[in-house]
Amino acid sequence: MRNRTELSLLVVQIFVASLMFALIGRLFYLQIADGPRYQQAALDIQSRDIVTPALRGLIVDSEGTPMATNRAGLMVTADRSVLDKTPDKGVEVLTRVAKELGLQYSDVFIRTRLCGELAEGERNGCWNGNRYQPIPITKEATEAQVLTIIERRDLYPGINAEPVSTRFYPAIAGERASHVLGYLGPITESDLNNDLGKRFYRNELIGKAGIELVYDAALRGTPGVRTVIVNRKESVTEESQNTPSIPGNHVVLNINAKLQAAVEKELAASVLRARSLGYKGDSGAAIVLDMKGRVLAMASYPDYDLNIWENGITVKQAKDLYSEKTGVPALSRAIQGAYAPASTFKVVSLSSAASAGYNLKGTYNCPAEVQIGNRTFRNFDSKAAGRINLTTAIAISCDSIWYQIAYDEWVRDGGLKPKSQVNDYFFRTASAFGVGQKTGIDLPSEISGRLPDRNWKRSWYETNKDYYCNYEARAPQSQQTSYLIALAKENCLDGDKVRAGDMVNFSIGQGDLLLTPLQLAVIYTAIANGGSLMQPEIARAVVTPQGDVVREFDPVVKGNLPTEKNTLDFLHKALRAVVTSGTAAGAFAGLPIEVSGKTGTGQVFGKNPNGSAKDDTSWFASYAPTKNPQYTVVMMISQGGFGASASGVGVRKIYEHIFGTNGQTAIFPNGAPQGIPSIDTSKSALP
Repeated sequence: MRNRTELSLLVVQIFVASLMFALIGRLFYLQIADGPRYQQAALDIQSRDIVTPALRGLIVDSEGTPMATNRAGLMVTADRSVLDKTPDKGVEVLTRVAKELGLQYSDVFIRTRLCGELAEGERNGCWNGNRYQPIPITKEATEAQVLTIIERRDLYPGINAEPVSTRFYPAIAGERASHVLGYLGPITESDLNNDLGKRFYRNELIGKAGIELVYDAALRGTPGVRTVIVNRKESVTEESQNTPSIPGNHVVLNINAKLQAAVEKELAASVLRARSLGYKGDSGAAIVLDMKGRVLAMASYPDYDLNIWENGITVKQAKDLYSEKTGVPALSRAIQGAYAPASTFKVVSLSSAASAGYNLKGTYNCPAEVQIGNRTFRNFDSKAAGRINLTTAIAISCDSIWYQIAYDEWVRDGGLKPKSQVNDYFFRTASAFGVGQKTGIDLPSEISGRLPDRNWKRSWYETNKDYYCNYEARAPQSQQTSYLIALAKENCLDGDKVRAGDMVNFSIGQGDLLLTPLQLAVIYTAIANGGSLMQPEIARAVVTPQGDVVREFDPVVKGNLPTEKNTLDFLHKALRAVVTSGTAAGAFAGLPIEVSGKTGTGQVFGKNPNGSAKDDTSWFASYAPTKNPQYTVVMMISQGGFGASASGVGVRKIYEHIFGTNGQTAIFPNGAPQGIPSIDTSKSALP
């Protein structure tokens, strides 16, 4: 009995000791090991950060010309900690301020409210910082207005004025570069709660698009922070830290501002030219690359003035940016627009044919039309050219040769009952050319286009089979034509298979195939430079305010074309023939610079009921000079008509700017700049 009592007592003692040990261990963890975290949490409850944003770095072009800089202004601010202590919570003071600044009181009121104080639908323009920071009322005050406020402190308690830096896009060379540079915007909750380890403050502005977004960490610098400790009455009791701001670094671009302005001008002129020829010409894109993939210019039409974001975008401006009536200026057609590349894609088809064993030196029949199954596929303009070689086929843009080659390869792969090991020369070659893959350009929101191969067809069918199998019940009445109903039945039965029509359309850059203008520019650069698929780069280097290079972006080879040297040599001759004797001969007649390229006229189904040529996408893809290529130039005009007459002429004029012909001053008399320019730091903030 005694032994049992002693044993029980021992168990109790061990249990109590274990509890004490666990308690001591937990106290040690909370107070010693994890103490700093809890100390910081307690400090956060009592502390208030007063943040001074850093001076943002410049964005300059390849010659050091500022494309994004900072402009000095006068900012009038409100101190809510003072205004809230007045009998009317600052109403009289803010009314007086609004009158002095020529603003509406309602606007001033909203701007000085914390967003958390307002209902969800009333927060447009509210302040997303805290009440201990100077709250901006305007950044565009005049000196007279500021002097009035400062000299009458008794009438304007809690109102202050100070110089401020605002982002400014000066367009010194006449360029806009809307979709390249991007813009700044206020911090959002998702920014504050990011899981990338970034620390943001509520009154900072950060990049929201373009280079401003991609290189925000380099450009933004480090804000200055003055942290004060407050008591429960929100009175400041001490200052815990005061660190000065550190200016951001500069970003040097491969973009040349003068060339960018010229490309924007010629792109807009080409759109207007298309309209003058009777086409709709609703939008477009133009790109200039060098042989290493550096982006020397990239334009999208329509564009817009980036300064609307800093000056305070209006409701109308916001609607216009995303309205189809205005052409959706916010959309970058160069990297976010996908189009059927049409005959510009025949460089891929020729490489596919070479891989399949077709004789590049042989002759092939180019009939007016080809009958495949129960469908007739017509040559461009339904013209027959007889028996011709492949150089001529590329030059005059014969479609029917590719219909026959693509159909023959489709049959060899098993047709609707494909073999277990298909060759798929066309799909595999296109994939190796980068079709259906993002180029990797250092801009956000790039799309990948579409490679409609067998995997894509199966995925597409799973997503859409219910719609097509119930087409007459689900489609709108306007689409209940006999042709569309028959097409829907066909898609319902074998929409998961690559059909003969899919294959022949693919071979001439039509059907479900989609490319962005930048993807096509990368392909033609690879053809010109000997086969290297380059990753396009906008940025050239990151440079400190003192002029030290922090990071330089070297050219990146993403892959190599699946073509032998003799095939590339053949392509070079064929693309030159397009300009000397083919579809682009008229557009480039008399140009002293030798240009090689390809026209494309992409048919768009479904826009106009009559399927008129006004729907065609105009393309011209090129490089020059032919014998020693330095530049790739690609232009696309949506609903622009024939490739040569709209885009071809536009590309010619861009080359005239580059090389200085036809009375133009050469932008690159000695070739594109290769080094990193010096940056005039005095332009970090303009008056």
